[in-house]
Amino acid sequence: MLLSRLNAISTAESALLLPGISIAELALIAALAAVSAITGGVAGYGTGALMPLILVPIIGAAPVVPIIAISAMFTNTARVVAFRHALDRRRAATALIAALPTCVLGAWLYTLLTGRGAALVIGATLIATVPLRRVLRSRGHKLGEKAYIAAAAGWGIVVGGTTGAGVIMLSVLMAAGLEGAAVIATDAAVSLGMGIVKIVVFGAAGVLTTTVVAIALLIGLVAFPCTFLAKLIVERLPVHVHTVVLDAVVAIGGTMMIWGAFR
Repeated sequence: MLLSRLNAISTAESALLLPGISIAELALIAALAAVSAITGGVAGYGTGALMPLILVPIIGAAPVVPIIAISAMFTNTARVVAFRHALDRRRAATALIAALPTCVLGAWLYTLLTGRGAALVIGATLIATVPLRRVLRSRGHKLGEKAYIAAAAGWGIVVGGTTGAGVIMLSVLMAAGLEGAAVIATDAAVSLGMGIVKIVVFGAAGVLTTTVVAIALLIGLVAFPCTFLAKLIVERLPVHVHTVVLDAVVAIGGTMMIWGAFR
């Protein structure tokens, strides 16, 4: 009885803010935003994978992509500021130039692929990059400039029509020889540029509703300061330990894609 009254009060209060979303649900979104910001700040990836878990049951799947695109502007800006000393500006600029055109193309091309086939290919590739990168590095090899540009262009196609593709850029940057905070900062800078393109597209398509913008701002405002907490954690991690964390994130991300393909 008491619980039903509290839910009724919460729903009535939230109606003044966002119709159909309770205060309790907004609090849950904010809490997960804080956790995902810290996770993403350490691992370079996580917000795009964790937030849909709570957003989809509350608001449905359709608004999730634009919400994450807007909120990511906050988290990626915070990461660039927090880890600016480690930012590889040349590699970030190169990736942006290579990926921006293919990002636009990818929004159309990716719709032609079956979801299962794409997830299997991408997931298997991600998992394979972890041991392959270690083998190449042990032999003194790393991703060359031309291969890096090609990989960034390929990532642009994927990120143009999907969410959660950030883990691919992490793998590309690590294969190019970046480590630790340099991976986090450079990935954030590239993702920031791609995010601007996505938001422009979503705005032109008319999907940036009041609810989408409000929830995205909530997530972004909560996540921004949490990213600086993640910086404190990263600064205390030895580079080899942080590299292991990043490798684990890439492998887990690839496994999740494959698992999702068979669901």
